This record gives sequence, structure tokens and C-alpha cells, in this order.
Amino acid sequence: MAKAKAITGLNPAAPTGKNARKIALGRLEELYARSSAVDQPYALQELHDLRIAAKRLRYTLEIFADELPAGCEAVVSELTQIQDELGQLHDSDVLIALLRLCLGSQENPLPERALAQLQRSTARSFVWPDMVVELLDRSVAPSAEQRYGLEQLLRKQQQTRTEQYQTFRRHWYRLQEQDFRRQLLDLLQ
Repeated sequence: MAKAKAITGLNPAAPTGKNARKIALGRLEELYARSSAVDQPYALQELHDLRIAAKRLRYTLEIFADELPAGCEAVVSELTQIQDELGQLHDSDVLIALLRLCLGSQENPLPERALAQLQRSTARSFVWPDMVVELLDRSVAPSAEQRYGLEQLLRKQQQTRTEQYQTFRRHWYRLQEQDFRRQLLDLLQ
């Protein structure tokens, strides 16, 4: 997960509403700084980071709802939808990775030394290293019938992912046509 950018210029003596607006503006900038991933369907980590940025902005608007204009409620609804769309996309990415890993490991098994190293790994990953090791276990290789089913599931999930991405992208660009950013900036200033 991408680290949140620190919000500068906050004044502990200022009214809460003023600081809330600064925080929300900072989170809005973070969202748009990550928006280049919108047109990169296979920028998996970047799309996930965009989801986290949407979540941060949404939570900021929800936490400070009493201090911000009422119009922010509609923005929260859109951000929730973006977050949900990108969450479904991420879930598909994880499932596709697991299916590919499972199917690929039967054709090209990893040496035991590589499996042990993977299990000890602390590197950031979409899936837990222990789960990967379990999927790569040669002693539980799927039968031909199970493999066929996994291949069909993989194809279906790839198609679903394509549809999920297109749904998200259309939603994002509909918001841009409505000048979503400008609307929120106007509400916050």
C-alpha cells in the first residue's frame, strides 16, 4: 500500500473545519496524483494505490462530515463506488494471479530451495507467501479434470476482470466530464 502523503499547513489552533478542508484538499490531490493508472488496465499496484487514495479521501470526508458542506455527501457516494469498483478489480487480480500460479507451477515446478526462500520472504505481495507455497506443493497437483476446471475459471475471471476495469474506467471518465475535481474544490474552498 502506498504511504499517505503528509498534510502540511495544519494549525492546531485553527477551527476544525479549516483543518478538515486542508486535509480533504490534500487527499484530493493524492487521488489525482495517482489517477494516471486509470488508463493502464494492468498497472495492478497503481490501481490498488488509487483505490487506497479514494478510500483516504472518502474517510476524510466522512470523519469531518459535520465540519464540511453538505454537498460533500454526494462526493462520498461517488468515492464509495470508485473504491468498490477498484476493490472488485483487485480481488480479480489476486484470484487470477493465484490461478496462474497454481496452473503454471504444475508445468514448471519451482525447486524446493526456491519454495523455502519464498516462505521466508518478507517482500510485499498481493498474496501471502504461505498460500503461494501451498499452491506450489507438487504433492497436491490437480487432476486433469480439476486442471480443466481451473483453466475455465481463469478464462472466466479474466473476462470478468476486463468488464470490471471497463466499468470503473467509464465511471471515472463520467466523473471527469462532470468536473468532479472542480466540484469538490469549490465545496472545500
